[in-house]
Amino acid sequence: MNQPYPRNFSHIGLSVTDLDAAVRFYTQVLGWYLIMPPTAITEDNSAIGLMCTDVFGKGWTSLRIAHLSTGDRIGVEIFEFNHVEKPENNFEYWKTGVFHFCVQDPDVEGLAEKIVAAGGKQRMPVREYFPGEKPYRMVYMEDPFGNILEIYSHSYELTYSAGAYN
Repeated sequence: MNQPYPRNFSHIGLSVTDLDAAVRFYTQVLGWYLIMPPTAITEDNSAIGLMCTDVFGKGWTSLRIAHLSTGDRIGVEIFEFNHVEKPENNFEYWKTGVFHFCVQDPDVEGLAEKIVAAGGKQRMPVREYFPGEKPYRMVYMEDPFGNILEIYSHSYELTYSAGAYN
């Protein structure tokens, strides 16, 4: 059997309580590019309307969506659903599903400060992976809408390459 080739990561979808504020946050704080501004989608027989019904089931009525892109061309779909709810605790890491996404910035502390200043939360102190050996740092954050994000100082591959945790 042939070994499967690694697929590229295309995009991630985030749900927020305020799409306009989320677009401002992600473009102004993280510097992501706005590809498609906030747009209303309704439950109808259009191609996108039918696709949404396939995913959400009948009765979703309408939503708003915007498309952004990271500096390395990963797409970010941001959804604002009708009757959206922000859970009291959005960090239920013990449950199956995606519980965070990670961005990379050599200035971990500076980006963490910008996120807090924009209404997000810092969930832990900045930590070093290899204190005194390598300058790799990380921190878990929360955006103003309850989504959990992590900041790495270095690439994923570099952080976890040979020698990690030894």
